[in-house]
Amino acid sequence: MTARVACLSPFSEQTVRDLVDSRHPVEVVLVPDPPAQEAVLEATHLAHLVIADQRHKHRIDRRVLENMRNCLLIQAASVGFDTVDHRAAAELGIPVANCAGYNREAVADWTVLAMLALVRRGGWADRQMRQEGGWWSQQELLGHELGSLSVGIIGLGNVGGTVARRLTGFGSRILYADPDPSREFPGAERIDLDELLGTADVVTVHVPLDVETRGLIGREAFARMKPGAIFINASRGPVVDEAALVHALDLGHLAGAGLDVFETEPLAADSPLRKFDRVFLSPHFAGTTVEARQRLREMIATNLNRVLDGEAPFNIVNQVAVRS
Repeated sequence: MTARVACLSPFSEQTVRDLVDSRHPVEVVLVPDPPAQEAVLEATHLAHLVIADQRHKHRIDRRVLENMRNCLLIQAASVGFDTVDHRAAAELGIPVANCAGYNREAVADWTVLAMLALVRRGGWADRQMRQEGGWWSQQELLGHELGSLSVGIIGLGNVGGTVARRLTGFGSRILYADPDPSREFPGAERIDLDELLGTADVVTVHVPLDVETRGLIGREAFARMKPGAIFINASRGPVVDEAALVHALDLGHLAGAGLDVFETEPLAADSPLRKFDRVFLSPHFAGTTVEARQRLREMIATNLNRVLDGEAPFNIVNQVAVRS
């Protein structure tokens, strides 16, 4: 059988072919850049394997799923799978898998980078030095040692646990909140979310985007945080109510924020987040490293080939078994 592979991610045809073992003949179908929902509908109609959009733009909604005739697997090219209606896919018997953990090291690195940039005012100091004659007193740049602070991790999954591992080297007090009772980390303290928000000097969010987590951190959550706390988000933008974050920063309630993800991407040129010196911004690249990209392609390739070999893929997120 020639397997039809529909790719919604910005991969070349050769890249997709290289993901599949030469033992398996494939036909590759690519779609234009988003928005192109009708092209998604057409490309996936007879596809046996679907690679979802790494950019989280093309949506695989119920209409697309109900139009599928041959699909054996929808493979997210990311950790997040919110652009796939995985609940509808489960109803229709279509398995959905993600690439859980492929970029945990990269995102954890960025998270610590953001913490250090904020608690030591590193980004601000660099900008000031680049101004003509810029030189600021030690008092003006007085910061904190990361090891002296309490860090609250919301979500102790692949990334959250890796952040905790890094923080042990600094000596920080590590707090975490996670609904999964099986998740724990040696030396870290499990507390509920409200207590974490009111206790931690630094709050960092590492949860998937789903109906339960959309808008998880809003005005009430920011109000519960300690005055002078720092907030970090490297999960997904819509987990945070951006207007509420801007409000907390305007009030001076938060000392700063580190953001790699935003409600709307790319971040608008006139976004109020750009005006704050104490906000550390990056363009959704925390998980992007040479090593992470290689792991991503290896994980996608493994699952595609396992399905074509009649084996169960890894990291199924909607509890549907692959049809043999």
